[in-house]
Amino acid sequence: MAVPVRLHQTFGVRVGQVQVGGGAPVVVQSMTMTDTSDVEATARQCVELAEAGSEMVRITVNTTEAAAAVPEIKKRMTDAGCTVPLIGDFHYNGHLLLTRHPAAAAALDKYRINPGNVGTGRRRDEQFSTICQVAVDHQKPVRIGVNGGSLNQDLVMAKMQENTDRDLGKSSEEILSDCMVLSALQSTELALDCGLRTDQIIISCKVSRPRDLITVYRDLARKTHQPLHLGLTEAGMGIKGIAWSAAALGVLLTEGIGDTIRVSLTPRPGGDRRDEVYASCEILQALGLRAFSPAITACPGCGRTTSSTFQELAERIQGYVREMMPVWKTRHPGVESMTVAVMGCVVNGPGESKASNIGISLPGTGESPNCPVYVDGQHTTTLRGNYDELAAAFQALVDAYVADHYPTT
Repeated sequence: MAVPVRLHQTFGVRVGQVQVGGGAPVVVQSMTMTDTSDVEATARQCVELAEAGSEMVRITVNTTEAAAAVPEIKKRMTDAGCTVPLIGDFHYNGHLLLTRHPAAAAALDKYRINPGNVGTGRRRDEQFSTICQVAVDHQKPVRIGVNGGSLNQDLVMAKMQENTDRDLGKSSEEILSDCMVLSALQSTELALDCGLRTDQIIISCKVSRPRDLITVYRDLARKTHQPLHLGLTEAGMGIKGIAWSAAALGVLLTEGIGDTIRVSLTPRPGGDRRDEVYASCEILQALGLRAFSPAITACPGCGRTTSSTFQELAERIQGYVREMMPVWKTRHPGVESMTVAVMGCVVNGPGESKASNIGISLPGTGESPNCPVYVDGQHTTTLRGNYDELAAAFQALVDAYVADHYPTT
């Protein structure tokens, strides 16, 4: 697979021990949805997201109680062996929380500032500058995160009026896109004037529609060398959220635009927050930009596969791989490049299984109840039995392959 060329050259920004931009691999990040003042729940979710593959984790810091909880959250993450950078998300009162809670300012690895929510009128620049000064004092990077839903309305109205006065003929969507990019660039200049360095600033301009996101980031990439954080503001739920995110991020990343990504999925009530991490990792892996976990190829099913065995086995193996990856990635370097196939009938089953590192071809409707297993293209054994027996036997073969081909260093 041809790997997209990183055409958009950016400065490198260090966030904790992670580099964003400057030619580094695209970084996956996510955000907790716990009440940050609940230290135990927030620290636990940070660790869970990191174990799922998130390389930076962001938390809301919106109240005095949340700010006071930050140092203990960071400590619990560290005590659990979790070293991913912890990012504070600030809106409206970030200048107050960061100055009144210096321990939180010190514990966080990066601050996110939304120029549209940092203040109004003459206070906007003053309060933005206060946050930047805290970042300078603590030697922390910042993300200047512009959102389509919270743009500086003074800027929008001024550009709307200019469009009318000069008869520029721009649509409202074009004006909003221009305003987002202009807000990000103006805020970057102000941050530099406050003493932040170019290697301390990451930019984002998020909207909710894929085509708009592509337009904004293409424009932004032409006008700055700051690292860019990609993602839809609100991707939505389930399939819709994943598809819309993949459509937008796939285009931009293939064009070499983007240095860190988040897929902002809306979970079902009681759903798994880690799904947004898995989605980000799969997008990067599908593009050939990163490898995070063994790729599972599975049969989609058709009239030849009236049994659900291949579906159950594929789901079980996918879950098992995700469960084991926090251990495997430390004990078995390179395992993330492994490929596994779980196929449902003779049409593509043997071929896909042979093309994978390890694959099983289950029998389709009317086929002989045999399940040949292929290891690196060679037929090594044939499994038989009920589902539980097949699943246990194939899982053991996967374990053996990992141990044999990715030995502990």
